[in-house]
Amino acid sequence: MVSVDHRGHGRGVRTRRRFRLEDCADDVVAVADRLGIDRFVPVGYSMGGPIAQLVWRRHPGRVAGLVLCATSRSFRERPAERALFPLLAGLSMAARLAPAGVRSRVGDRMAIERFDDSPVGRWATGEVRRNDPRMVVEAGHAIGRFSSTEWIGDVDVPTAVLVTEHDAVVPPHRQRTLAAAIPGADVYPVPGDHGVCLLQPRVFVPVLAAACRAVSDEAIARRRHLDG
Repeated sequence: MVSVDHRGHGRGVRTRRRFRLEDCADDVVAVADRLGIDRFVPVGYSMGGPIAQLVWRRHPGRVAGLVLCATSRSFRERPAERALFPLLAGLSMAARLAPAGVRSRVGDRMAIERFDDSPVGRWATGEVRRNDPRMVVEAGHAIGRFSSTEWIGDVDVPTAVLVTEHDAVVPPHRQRTLAAAIPGADVYPVPGDHGVCLLQPRVFVPVLAAACRAVSDEAIARRRHLDG
């Protein structure tokens, strides 16, 4: 398994270009190219879900399957979301104009207030502090503009959708709608909220591992069938 920090997040690429989910999808394929990986299964959690979907959309010949977790085909269905995401465009412009020191202090404040003082919380705080606040805001705006509604039904590879059943960030019904839109997609319920992957790894990881195995096995079986 290869883990990628997306642009502006963690140790991901820093650039003055505006954050685009499409660029993140291309970055994933570029990493695969560098590592000599031909076909692979993108696993996307939350924002990673749209990125994984776009990897299939933009590079279908490279994708053997998909595993989509705590995510959706659109993020602007509720009135509050439709009001919030346009505001992020203005915030991203303000973040671009703010001095680097100000952006750094804002990022530190967000990290400190977000997690507790447990070992996992301290680790998460350190990782969030690596984020570029400007690119994180732009990422929020990009998520708000994303929709795969018109083409997600064309996905033709084995797919698993992990539904975080107590999720207040991406409602479970929206995750199930994503699964229903993908032909043959399997649903894997996870009894947790949006932070279950970090805060309850013993709950989340076994389900993720099972989904990845199932998708990989089906992808291999399909390839063998095609090869005769």
